[in-house]
Amino acid sequence: MQVGVQAGAQTEAQTGHRIVVVGGGAGGLELATRLGDSLGKRGAAKVVLIDRAPTHIWKPLLHEVAAGSMDPNTHQLEYAAQARWHHFEFQQGELLGLDRVARTVSVAACHDEDGIEVLPARAIAYDTLVLAIGSVTHDFGVPGAAEHAIKLDTAAQAERFRRRLIAACMRAENRIGQQDVVRPTVDVAIIGAGATGVELSAELRNTAYVLGAYGLHHLDPKQDVRIHIVEAGPRILPALSERVSGETTKLLRRLNIEVLTGERVTEVREDAVLTASGKTVPADLTVWAAGITAPKVLGTLGLPVNRMGQIEVEQTLLVRGEDSIYAFGDCASCAWPEMNTTVPPRAQAAHQQASFLVKAIRTRLQGGEAPEFRFRDFGSLVSLGRFSAVGNLMGGLIGGSMLIEGLLARLMYASLYRMHVMALHGPLRMALDTVIHWLRNKTRPRVKLH
Repeated sequence: MQVGVQAGAQTEAQTGHRIVVVGGGAGGLELATRLGDSLGKRGAAKVVLIDRAPTHIWKPLLHEVAAGSMDPNTHQLEYAAQARWHHFEFQQGELLGLDRVARTVSVAACHDEDGIEVLPARAIAYDTLVLAIGSVTHDFGVPGAAEHAIKLDTAAQAERFRRRLIAACMRAENRIGQQDVVRPTVDVAIIGAGATGVELSAELRNTAYVLGAYGLHHLDPKQDVRIHIVEAGPRILPALSERVSGETTKLLRRLNIEVLTGERVTEVREDAVLTASGKTVPADLTVWAAGITAPKVLGTLGLPVNRMGQIEVEQTLLVRGEDSIYAFGDCASCAWPEMNTTVPPRAQAAHQQASFLVKAIRTRLQGGEAPEFRFRDFGSLVSLGRFSAVGNLMGGLIGGSMLIEGLLARLMYASLYRMHVMALHGPLRMALDTVIHWLRNKTRPRVKLH
């Protein structure tokens, strides 16, 4: 288990301003990297990143990990290595608490896979604190959800689902020819038809074909591997336009994916999902992708939170009532005045806020007036794997909203991850990374088979 601390140790004499970023997701890691390059490199500030895991993976990719179409080991980034390359310090551990008087955050101890303590619990001092710990899947307390449904918050959870999917296909294969089995099937129920649920369903259809091509099963990949999406709302992709939702529904049905809308889940069983209307959806595997909530620890820090547990921030991204604590990304509730709502929990919002905070923190250290954040919605894209992609683009150049789908949408969706890689490594390493992964994909199976 890697728990290394890079770019200096906490016991060193602390000189200069200490900026502590808690959370190494898309936004937090981008922020720490850019602050390290601009302030840490020249000694203008000490930048510290805290995360409970030793490695980073872009969360929008987890549905591909779950389907086996992406090997997380080839896309994970080690925080300790990034810290060394970009002049910040990495501390592994889970956030436990906050002392605003002493200006310290409490971090839990780290243990190896045998349960032996590697790093002790500790307090890390800050002058400026940034909270970016993201969100977690919310099962709303539905009976059986915690026991029988898999969430996709981490690479480990996604890998667990992938292994169970392969095992389910192999078990079904072994039932072929048995007297009491007319036609063996594998049923996958996906609860929630947001971007994660929809993208996972399409990737799973592709996985069913690939697993069959490599001989892991002889089921009909379109008829015998049955995929069901269960959505409580009246349509899928509720955060996107009705036109995008409608086009995506048509594409899913062409892939023989059952789309059930207006069906609120009341119970998750080991072999089925029950809805309020009385439907019983068979399920050898169940994925819960129906909602998100803020991590519970945020409610224990003494900071203002909303009913979803998100930290309430001003337009400056400073926590309300605080002058040295920022919060952004999914864990923060920031107003979007132009739309009379709050900034949506999307990767593009976290990226924009990270870029904003790089400038805002530098301005603050120079004694300047705190700027205000303004979110720009560039639209949304949903990937349907190798089959297609669909979404809408927004902005002044096109004069509103434009529906895109097919190859153009697929290319633009792929570019989103490339933009994240470029933010972490720069254009040259991003280009090299793209070529390396293209070559790797040409010499390996399209789906992880073990």
